Amino acid sequence: MAHISAKAKSKIRMKRLKRRKKKRIFRKKTSRLTIERIVYIDYKDTNLLRHYITERGKIIPRRITGATAKQQHMLTKAIKLARQIALLPFVAE
Repeated sequence: MAHISAKAKSKIRMKRLKRRKKKRIFRKKTSRLTIERIVYIDYKDTNLLRHYITERGKIIPRRITGATAKQQHMLTKAIKLARQIALLPFVAE
């Protein structure tokens, strides 16, 4: 058997450590809609809709808000309708 130097051993050890992935513990996000038990999102409720829009007027994505797919779909429809009726701005002023 060939003798492996200490330097080579440390290189092998470092490669193995890099390959290992750390397990992250994710906490499931809960939406305001779920907490407040809102079933229907009204396009006229601009105070609620403003929480789901950035300062620039973009709709905040689901992965950030924690909304379910159904809730996000309703939010998007309500925001777009409110924009058409001029209750919400399309872009920031």
